[in-house]
Amino acid sequence: MHPQAQAILEHLHIVSAERAARALDLDLSARVRAVKRWQHARFQRTYADLLASPRYGAAARFFLEDLYGPGDFSRRDAQFARIVPALVRLFPQEVVHTVRTLGELHSLSETLDTAMGRALPPGEIDARRYAAAWQAVGRPADRARQVRLMRAVGDALDGYTRSPLLRRALHLMRGPARLAGMTELQRFLERGFDTFQAMRGAQPFLDAVVEREDAFAAEQFAAQV
Repeated sequence: MHPQAQAILEHLHIVSAERAARALDLDLSARVRAVKRWQHARFQRTYADLLASPRYGAAARFFLEDLYGPGDFSRRDAQFARIVPALVRLFPQEVVHTVRTLGELHSLSETLDTAMGRALPPGEIDARRYAAAWQAVGRPADRARQVRLMRAVGDALDGYTRSPLLRRALHLMRGPARLAGMTELQRFLERGFDTFQAMRGAQPFLDAVVEREDAFAAEQFAAQV
């Protein structure tokens, strides 16, 4: 198997294993859902200005729903797992590398969310309980890695907007992607491309995301719980 395909499948296997562990523990599952909802609401607060921005609003919503969203992506992930060999064979290598990075971000985020659910103190989740779980989990290197992976996905999408040939290649992939069962992936990539293209330069947005996420992580590690 192609090394890129193997790496993507390994990340998806981690995600599947995290979901399976939660499915066997209803209390853990509920806690993780609470963590995800809290994180989603926190993102809305942290990026309220960008969400309201004519220039950056669409990109902020893309990050909020597609990268930070609390939704159930199990169907999308199952589709990805089935078509990984075809993806590596059919898509441009730049896109395959981005999907691999996205897979690593997804698996790391799910692993951290499960750990947060396990560490969450009893009671309704709030800022203090969230910070307590954050500190109990620790893993500062993984928290930093999560932000860098998110930045890498954003940088890749921004780079696509400067490559008319790559945009054309994505457009030409619609038919083969549909036949190969890759519709969800195709839509994600095109949505990301169109969103970043509309910004007319994504670096200020991505710089703001990294700065705010790094600051948030530092606050959580320093919080009095």
